[in-house]
Amino acid sequence: MPKRFGVYIPEDLEKDVELCMKALGLKSKSRLIQEALRSFIVEHKWRLKGNVAGIIGVIYNHDVGDVDEKLTDVQHEYLDIINSTVHVHLDKEKCMLVIIVRGPTSRIKELINKIMALKGVLVARPMLLAAE
Repeated sequence: MPKRFGVYIPEDLEKDVELCMKALGLKSKSRLIQEALRSFIVEHKWRLKGNVAGIIGVIYNHDVGDVDEKLTDVQHEYLDIINSTVHVHLDKEKCMLVIIVRGPTSRIKELINKIMALKGVLVARPMLLAAE
C-alpha cells in the first residue's frame, strides 16, 4: 500500500522540478519524486554491503610525480575486481581513466580510496549499481 508524506523544497528547486517534469513529460510530482528516489537509492546502494558493478571515472594530471605508474600499481592490487580499463588523453596535462569494476563493495571502496589518495588525481567518481 502506498504511503503519503509531505516534502518542503526551496523555491529554486521547485522551479527545476517543474522544468524536469515538462522536459520528461511527467504529469505528476509524485511520479517524479518516486523516480528520483529510486535513482538515488540505486546510485547509493553500492555503499551498503553486497556486490556491485559499474565504473570508476578518474581525471588526473599525468605531469604530477609518477601518478601514471602509481595508478597502474594500484590497479594491479585489485585485479580481482577490475574487468577492464580505458585511458583517454584529454589535453596535454590531463588524462581520464575509466575503470570497469565488479565485486564486493568493501573491495571497491578500498580501490576508490587508494585512487583518491594519489597526488595528481583531480577527480575519482564511482558510478556503481547493485549487482544482486
